[in-house]
Amino acid sequence: MWFYIMMFICNLLIPIVMLICGFFMSKYPPKEINGIIGYRTTMSRKNMDTWKFAHDYCGKLWLKLGLLLLIPTIIIQIPFLHSSENAIGYMTLIVEGIQLVAILGSIVFVERALKKTFDENGIRR
Repeated sequence: MWFYIMMFICNLLIPIVMLICGFFMSKYPPKEINGIIGYRTTMSRKNMDTWKFAHDYCGKLWLKLGLLLLIPTIIIQIPFLHSSENAIGYMTLIVEGIQLVAILGSIVFVERALKKTFDENGIRR
């Protein structure tokens, strides 16, 4: 049972972190463009306008994705309550793999929105 509880908590980490970070990215983005914290890509660091846009867009996207991932993650785990450690482990691997694809896939959407909104120099279209 302890293994199930630990895996349950691990599976909830990515959606919960996405919700928390999404909130802070959209409401309280880093005040300065930097290379340490925030959504840091070449396009997002062009100027303050691209920096703020990227954080707002990514933050809102992560809020949606976090909620979208949280509920199925909980529901998927319920049938595994009395399963073997191997079954729980494989389920965790699949769930976290899907979550990882979602979080990394969000970069594609943010970059696409940046390129649609700004030219290659960071000037709004």
